[in-house]
Amino acid sequence: MKRLFLKTLHYIYIRLLAIVKPITLGVRIMLVRDDQVLLVKHTYQDKWYFPGGGVKRGESIAEAAIREAREEVGATLYSKLEFIGVYKNPLPMRTDHIAFFLCQDFTFRETRDWEIEELVLFPIDDLPPNVASGCMHRIEDYLNGVQLKHGFGDW
Repeated sequence: MKRLFLKTLHYIYIRLLAIVKPITLGVRIMLVRDDQVLLVKHTYQDKWYFPGGGVKRGESIAEAAIREAREEVGATLYSKLEFIGVYKNPLPMRTDHIAFFLCQDFTFRETRDWEIEELVLFPIDDLPPNVASGCMHRIEDYLNGVQLKHGFGDW
């Protein structure tokens, strides 16, 4: 029941956002360590994602990525973030851009709040079937050694 309620609130939020803020900027951070990638499942969505979220007023995209990693998974980042690029997330009724980062030296502690249902450090070559498509594309690029720094494209 709680999950249905949160999914409904998320649906309403997305529809309102399309009206009041038709262009949004968010961040995602791929945390990779020892051939494993850290993914989260939100309480209001069914797929696995990289930690991330919206950029707050007055915040740089790097600051937002660090904050979201800390808030969602309790991550402490020990190496400099590697900026990969900005991607367009094709969403109905609005334009969403995602600034994407990579960090390969971090620790995390499992955090629990209303937003994160689960967080798992998966073997990068043995992922669950329901990883969000944009995240899966970035993981495939990483695994194939594709130079991610082209900077622009569809999520």
